Amino acid sequence: METVNIKELNERIQRESAFVDIMTLEMSKVIVGQKQLVENLLIGLLANGHILLEGVPGLAKTLAIRTLASVIDAKFSRIQFTPDLLPADLIGTLIYSQRTEEFQVKKGPVFANFILADEINRSPAKVQSALLEAMQERQVTIGEHTFPLPEPFLVLATQNPIEQEGTYPLPEAQVDRFMLKVIVDYPKKDEEKLIIRMNNSGDFPTAAQVLKPADIRKAREVVREVYMDEKIERYIVDLVCATRTPTDYNLPDLKPLIAYGSSPRASISLAIASKAYAFIRRRGYVIPEDVRAVAYEVLRHRIGLTYEAEAENIVTEDIITSIINAVEVP
Repeated sequence: METVNIKELNERIQRESAFVDIMTLEMSKVIVGQKQLVENLLIGLLANGHILLEGVPGLAKTLAIRTLASVIDAKFSRIQFTPDLLPADLIGTLIYSQRTEEFQVKKGPVFANFILADEINRSPAKVQSALLEAMQERQVTIGEHTFPLPEPFLVLATQNPIEQEGTYPLPEAQVDRFMLKVIVDYPKKDEEKLIIRMNNSGDFPTAAQVLKPADIRKAREVVREVYMDEKIERYIVDLVCATRTPTDYNLPDLKPLIAYGSSPRASISLAIASKAYAFIRRRGYVIPEDVRAVAYEVLRHRIGLTYEAEAENIVTEDIITSIINAVEVP
């Protein structure tokens, strides 16, 4: 009986996920290369999770999110985080109207479907926490009024890995709110040649609008229906637990390198991101390869390194690789 259900589900997901190819095609008109970035944007969008992007300036991070918003006919806000930014600049404030002799709510730029928080680590903790509250609660309180944020609501925060001068690093608890942390790399040589050609032509391509926000809300419901076997759930739990107690998985060498492991939020994110990845691959069930494909993005910001690890120039990616190689695949 179950095999019939999976067959039906698979056919349904293939029908429902047809828009993924159209979206990717439209975005590739504007974004040259950066396949992994585009894929992760789609995973975050379908899994209803926020994304932290890290990369040097000029790698099309802003362009990618702006293009995604235009493809979906959604409202886009770009907020440049600076040391003098105030929470009111982000969420809005109360303004006194002399005409009505009352305070009126003026909503801030956070009331949009797609928020690009540019260089989030440039602003103080008060502003960061205002944005993170909006991310977690999906609502904003201004004065005595609470307003729900529009759906879909996706925050893409960027941080520059080079300049640490005058920045306020995000605390671990706040970083944990992001479902994925994506490292954006340089384009390949032939891609860069194409980028130069596109920008010099004077006729820069634009992406056509192919979806409505309601389509994304519907797709998210379908993503949750993607079948995940109990063996896959156990595999996800093993991967996350290996970050906490590596000795249980024959990885005693990792114990002195890990200050703290991933929280249950990592397990939840890994499960739903794997489902979204399977959906993008137009499959109605999750396989171990889907889990491994999203493991680095989900776990890299959720493992704390000790001073010993930093002294040996070990990064979280090395630890995740060791865990993926050691944990038994179902």
